Amino acid sequence: MQLEGKRVLIVEDEMLVAMTLEDTLLDLGMTIVGTAMHLAPAIELARVCEIDVAVLDINLHGGRSYPVADIMLQRGIPFIFATGYGHAEGTGAYAGIPVLTKPYSPADLVGALIKVFKGS
Repeated sequence: MQLEGKRVLIVEDEMLVAMTLEDTLLDLGMTIVGTAMHLAPAIELARVCEIDVAVLDINLHGGRSYPVADIMLQRGIPFIFATGYGHAEGTGAYAGIPVLTKPYSPADLVGALIKVFKGS
């Protein structure tokens, strides 16, 4: 699966995790189109950016990233959830969405990326 050149949106509220994720994605040859740590900017980026895939931290400063996930679904853009707390809403609209449990390895991330691109 070719990941090089794919455009990625990162929604992650932990700075160190976001930076590590950016480095990993860049090492894979992917392009970061935006990184958001709060819901409002994440929604804006999700609406306007040219995106091939998104990595969404479910918990954002006590809120949830589900509005961003809904935009991704509406736009037909694959995405991956990342969480350190579990994911109770893994059914319905989000059934089949890969979930990375923090801390996840680069290999776990690559596996999830390959899964979403094979399904899209």
